[in-house]
Amino acid sequence: MSSACIFCQIVAGDAPSAPIAETESTFAFMDIQPGSDGHLLVVPKRHSTDLRDIPAEDLSTVVLESQRIAKHAFDAWGADGVNLLNCCGAEAWQSVFHFHMHVIPRYRDKDKDRLSLPFAPGVRGDQELIGSLAASMRESLGEG
Repeated sequence: MSSACIFCQIVAGDAPSAPIAETESTFAFMDIQPGSDGHLLVVPKRHSTDLRDIPAEDLSTVVLESQRIAKHAFDAWGADGVNLLNCCGAEAWQSVFHFHMHVIPRYRDKDKDRLSLPFAPGVRGDQELIGSLAASMRESLGEG
């Protein structure tokens, strides 16, 4: 745990939160800056800065707990859909540097849902660039 980390403080009970669920290795609580009604966060109890340094076991437990909670958003809150979102790095909108998964219920009723897509789905990208990026990632992964 990091004493300077607000999420570590929440897990330790040293900072206020609206808890949702707790397991041996995860803690889920409501987001205080929600993008939709019911927006919540699932964090590992053990501090990891982001997706690059979280141990696989902690990542797995956070994802599985996020899925378990997301399934209940439909019945508990009448959600029409759910987004799971992780932001890794400041340029990817990460603002608290303790790994966390956003569970964001989505609604047709825009009074409950204030989010919109940050990109234009359905717009085809540059196929040459896509192919080049695929090749460089395969190389980085050692996939030839």
